[in-house]
Amino acid sequence: MKKLLTASILVIGTVYSAYAADLGPAYKAPPPPPPPPPSWTGCYVDGGAGYGLWNIDHFAETSALVPLTTTSTSGGRGWFGIVGGGCDYQFSPGSGWGNWVVGAFADYEFMDLHRNLQETTASGEAKESSAWGVGGRIGYLVTPNVLTYWDGGYTQTRFDQINFSFDSAPFAPAGSVPAHTYNGWFIGGGTEISLSGLFGLPLPPGLFLRSEYRYSSFNSADLQGSGPSGAGFALNTKPFVQTIWTALVYRFGWVGH
Repeated sequence: MKKLLTASILVIGTVYSAYAADLGPAYKAPPPPPPPPPSWTGCYVDGGAGYGLWNIDHFAETSALVPLTTTSTSGGRGWFGIVGGGCDYQFSPGSGWGNWVVGAFADYEFMDLHRNLQETTASGEAKESSAWGVGGRIGYLVTPNVLTYWDGGYTQTRFDQINFSFDSAPFAPAGSVPAHTYNGWFIGGGTEISLSGLFGLPLPPGLFLRSEYRYSSFNSADLQGSGPSGAGFALNTKPFVQTIWTALVYRFGWVGH
């Protein structure tokens, strides 16, 4: 009886092994597809601060705009804050341009860039108090979360009134020229990096860090002023401004990893 039972168990085991071999390996569900790469298509707001330098080429004129002095250059510097916003579009990966991003933006700078403007025997503080710009940018994605870009566009800036004083005692008032808004253009470039998950920090999705350098050139202007005795004169000015700044950017609807 024992021999019969043992033989039956061996036969059943052999049959089961053959059946299992015919079934092949156990079924495993395929892994889930990888998440799609983040898209830079969308809109954003930003705010930050930076440091700026301006140079002004200038010379004195009569009120009839006849030059009185040769051209000289004065420079100023200081800090500023910036706020802005814009929208970007990332090309479809299937187009062959999937790493390229284009966009449009606008920003406003509240500034305190100042220093003396020296003109022959008199000088006065020139202060750049604000600026704004609108433009476009084109960028390339170094990684799905890191964008390097170039931008350019139209800009305006405001310089406050300049009150001159003579450079020798008793340093009496030497006249003034009014505040003026200059029109011009700018070019620049920078980088934008996603902070979500960077270094394991628990930061919200859509938060980015942007750093940019910008060069602005403005049209010249003849500023009609008045001297201490009421006599008229003019000052021809042409500003150039360089800024570098860093801002936090928040992108609406960002889904990254």
